[in-house]
Amino acid sequence: MPLHVPPAPAPALRSVLTALGSPTALREARTPSLRAAQGPATPELPLPLHVLDRITAQGMSATRLAGWRFLIRCGDRAVAAADTMLTPDGWAFSHFFEGPYIASTERALQQAEAVQQPYQPRLLSVPGLYMLTLWLHGDATADPAEGHPAATDLLIPLAPAPPGISAHRPHRVSELLPVLTHRATPVPLLGSPA
Repeated sequence: MPLHVPPAPAPALRSVLTALGSPTALREARTPSLRAAQGPATPELPLPLHVLDRITAQGMSATRLAGWRFLIRCGDRAVAAADTMLTPDGWAFSHFFEGPYIASTERALQQAEAVQQPYQPRLLSVPGLYMLTLWLHGDATADPAEGHPAATDLLIPLAPAPPGISAHRPHRVSELLPVLTHRATPVPLLGSPA
């Protein structure tokens, strides 16, 4: 398997397991698929979730680790996901959710399995474009909490992707960055200083 899935921090995993065992957390979750699931629900495929807050005209600013996301599997498919976040007291469960990104993440991970080069899978959120990508980091042994996309890393936009960006089409960062930069960089108004 060319993907080297990093282990999540143990407290993050414990917080998700505790939430899965809590009737209150499941009842309050806005995830009908998880509430209706038959059989045990297990957290799998922990992925560090990085956020790219700004894209400048020169390119990407640094990313920051926002949390860890676990796919919640019941039987043979993922029915939901669980996010964790870092608090002053350590890693804590944030929320359960479902939607198109669950199946899209699974599909992108399957695509990534076919790539010959070893990668460390991560998620990269670009809030300014309402975009989430599977980020295949070329340094499979890197600290999953650190770093930013290298020019040779791959990004696989998840569906739904922004207009004009094809979901599930792998792009090198160096290819996709100009498109993201163009879309995220505000156009100066006429008569305003550049």
